[in-house]
Amino acid sequence: MLMSPGRPAKLLYMANNFRILVRGDHVVCAGTGVAIPLDTLKYWSVERQEPYATAQAASAAMLPE
Repeated sequence: MLMSPGRPAKLLYMANNFRILVRGDHVVCAGTGVAIPLDTLKYWSVERQEPYATAQAASAAMLPE
């Protein structure tokens, strides 16, 4: 079993995919705090090692403060 229901996963974000380090069923968006099911995760930053729920959240995270 690759998932643990209701538990956040810990991932290593790579250029074209990610590796599961700690099993879980979701990650939390770094920009919005929304839970993202692993099977729908599309946006992340390799440099920051952060997941994002939407393209807008990913873009906002890249803007200078």
